[in-house]
Amino acid sequence: MAASDKSVDDSLYPIAVLIDELKNEDVQLRLNSIKKLSTIALALGEERTRSELIPFLTETIYDEDEVLLALADQLGNFTSLVGGPEYAMYLLPPLESLATVEETVVRDKAVESLRTVAAEHSALDLEIHVVPTLQRLVSGDWFTSRTSACGLFSVCYPRVTQPVKAELRANFRKLCQDETPMVRRAAANKLGEFAKVVETEYLKSDLIPNFVQLAQDDQDSVRLLAVEACVSIAQLLPQDDVEHLVLPTLRQCASDSSWRVRYMVAEKFVDLQKAVGPEITRVDLVPAFQYLLKDAEAEVRAAVATKVKDFCASLDKANQVQIILSSILPYVRDLVSDPNPHVKSALASVIMGLSPMLGAYQTVEQLLPLFLIQLKDECPEVRLNIISNLDCVNDVIGIQQLSQSLLPAIVELAEDSKWRVRLAIIEYMPALAGQLGQEFFDQKLRGLCMGWLNDHVYAIREAATLNMKKLVEQFGAPWAEQAIIPMILVMSRNKNYLHSKRKEFNKSRECLLMEFALFSGMTCLFCLNVLAEVCGTDITTKLLLPTVLLLAADPVANVRFNVAKTLQKISPFLEASVIDAQVKPTLDKLNADTDVDVKHFAAQAIAGIAAEMELNVFRTAVPPCMGLKIEAALNSRLVVEPPPMSTAAEADGDVQLELNAGTPNNSNEA
Repeated sequence: MAASDKSVDDSLYPIAVLIDELKNEDVQLRLNSIKKLSTIALALGEERTRSELIPFLTETIYDEDEVLLALADQLGNFTSLVGGPEYAMYLLPPLESLATVEETVVRDKAVESLRTVAAEHSALDLEIHVVPTLQRLVSGDWFTSRTSACGLFSVCYPRVTQPVKAELRANFRKLCQDETPMVRRAAANKLGEFAKVVETEYLKSDLIPNFVQLAQDDQDSVRLLAVEACVSIAQLLPQDDVEHLVLPTLRQCASDSSWRVRYMVAEKFVDLQKAVGPEITRVDLVPAFQYLLKDAEAEVRAAVATKVKDFCASLDKANQVQIILSSILPYVRDLVSDPNPHVKSALASVIMGLSPMLGAYQTVEQLLPLFLIQLKDECPEVRLNIISNLDCVNDVIGIQQLSQSLLPAIVELAEDSKWRVRLAIIEYMPALAGQLGQEFFDQKLRGLCMGWLNDHVYAIREAATLNMKKLVEQFGAPWAEQAIIPMILVMSRNKNYLHSKRKEFNKSRECLLMEFALFSGMTCLFCLNVLAEVCGTDITTKLLLPTVLLLAADPVANVRFNVAKTLQKISPFLEASVIDAQVKPTLDKLNADTDVDVKHFAAQAIAGIAAEMELNVFRTAVPPCMGLKIEAALNSRLVVEPPPMSTAAEADGDVQLELNAGTPNNSNEA
């Protein structure tokens, strides 16, 4: 008897723990308990979960919103834990209670779980259990239950009998006419979803009157949601019905007194265009699009400007060019000089996409003048968006026309005061160079690329360095040997550049010289790092290595320890004899440097090069199938963590001078 009582107590222990934790004052503890509901349900078994756990949860829905949200989420996956779909109705009471709480996030999650559970009911159980739940929510006293009810119609309607369908349509109509704006807003939000499951005859007789009524609601928050439903309804109706039943309401929304409604029309315009077809687009939507392009509100103009490319691309191909030239382009010209920068920026992000539609001649005649205006716009975002999409125009008009028309403006932007604009030009340069060809690039753009290496913003210098690597990959190592490397090597010896910047930085001659030594020396090293990867062993040994070794005697410690790092990076591209004869003596000297950072990176480079050489010997001597552990150990020696370092940065307006290697821990270089 005692043993039987003990087994009963053990079986009750999980639910007792759950109850205790749910009543705990600590919210986090209650939340953790809710997240363990599936474990508790497994311990209790299906029958006790239905008879004890679910009723307990239904009676105790009074907790913090975070706990209730977790509970609503858990119950959506509980069907298998209560015995399968035939017992899914046991989950409806707690979810119904959760669907009536005040917090919107909890209600939405409860409705999501209700939809999941409802879909698992059989058709008979759906009418017996789920539909009454829906009807109770529809007739609830508080608006919270009625808003939740709107999300359940589309799940229930397809699987119930005709009399019940009629009741559901009547209930939805009741919600569309509810006195509370929040309920009407929820109904408008779910109208398109419900329309997809309703028969066409009832769509026209029951739901479209609801749609028209919601589109004329006195609350703009309701009217703008009706625009979304317009897309779904238009997709479901024949063209004749769309023209008579939907278009009048759409025209009304496009000229609505609230800019938020017009903004929603602009956002959904391309979807509406695809739904109504080309003929209605030509007759009705093109005038509406024109109206939005000249809207009084900048937000609406910006929204519809982003749709110009997609709208024009979806026009009937037979009349596409004519419609663009006669009906769209005149309004686009006005937007190019719009007083609002957001509108101009939005247009600049898509206007170049019109080039493939108009062809080469019309692009040169109609679009190039607009591009030039935008390239010289005072707003940097406008210039940036045009630069980022130049490839669209190049594919249409060819590089010669592009270089004659837009290249002067691009060169001007390369020296723009906004560093992000300069950065965009740099990132586009490899593609532009490949399109222009080596000869044209050398004549027009090579000097520009070299100038970026001396820019006073570190991000520009870094991007310019990577740009050099991409250019060498484009034109080959022989070109780099003749055209690029000699100019980079001059940087390590040139001492005059920052004299011209003295007034700009307002510093003494000594500070300028030190700053120049840092910038030019380190930028040179960064270039050599990336060029060694694409130039090969011969050029690296003959041209790059001597310059690195020369910089090992630089008076600035930042340059010296970057020499050590560079020697380690380029060592895989050097012969072993060169490493022994030239690299190791230099690193040994740096390892005895008075600066602690220089010593650290020199020691790191010595260890890394030794491990790399040992690994190469190992790979040559040992078959691939042997010695994997030894190879892993050697690889681990190639990675050495640097010591903590401070960073040095100087701010001048919106320009930040960033030093890639940081500031050394002492001031020996001074």
